[in-house]
Amino acid sequence: MRIALAQQRATDDRQANVERGLRAVDEAAAAGARLVCFAELAFEPFYPQCPATLSSVEKAEGVPGPIVNAFARTAIEHGVVIVLNLYERDGDKTYDCSPVIDADGRLLGRTRMVHITDYAGFYEQGYYAPGDTGVPVYDTKVGRIGVAICYDRHYPEYMRGLAVAGADLVVVPQAGAAGEWPEGLYEAEMRVAAFQNGYYVALCNRVGQEEHVRFAGESFVCNFDGVVIARAPGGEDTILYADVELAETACSHAKKLFFRDRRPELYAGWLSKNPV
Repeated sequence: MRIALAQQRATDDRQANVERGLRAVDEAAAAGARLVCFAELAFEPFYPQCPATLSSVEKAEGVPGPIVNAFARTAIEHGVVIVLNLYERDGDKTYDCSPVIDADGRLLGRTRMVHITDYAGFYEQGYYAPGDTGVPVYDTKVGRIGVAICYDRHYPEYMRGLAVAGADLVVVPQAGAAGEWPEGLYEAEMRVAAFQNGYYVALCNRVGQEEHVRFAGESFVCNFDGVVIARAPGGEDTILYADVELAETACSHAKKLFFRDRRPELYAGWLSKNPV
């Protein structure tokens, strides 16, 4: 199965960003992709690079809403699964949210980012409430897919939760800045997660210079052995393709060995006495 990661810069024109994203789905589907993924806040500026104001909530939209509805129509047209990411409003709360749309256009659900960071250029606690949707895995037309939104990927317990729930592929919508961490560290982190948990990881990063942050791009896909099988260039708009075989995750070291020998009854007891 071919998957596609749309690594695109975002401007202040949300509608133009959405239209460019829809064209990316057209192009990816024509190239044989059955799953198309987007980066964090793919269709709008990265708002948290500046501290939130009282009016920040006005930039969020509902799920379903205009963006989800537009991509649902495109999913039906091409018969592809789409994983989005957007700034969601639900009542008086806002979230960093990844709606998952199946190939028939149905909204299967939404993953909300659980862990919310806050530091210069990433003032996220002023924008997002902590996610309350748990660690869902979606039964899509192409297989069992989980989502780890940006900061959540740093938490091994979250990544393991997706594996326990049966994910064969984890999509990571990211907003990673150029030079943010030592070279190769983020990639190594995802390679280890893929190996330890027996699934593919597809990390789709933002790209381009914005008001205060330059986003790196360099999206990549690694397999369940922790091997990078596709990598996008830095600093460029592109669609990254990778061919994956989700059924083969059953033969991974994690599925054959690590999960067989787990002792979760011990971990649960220790964590209840030593919360972290």
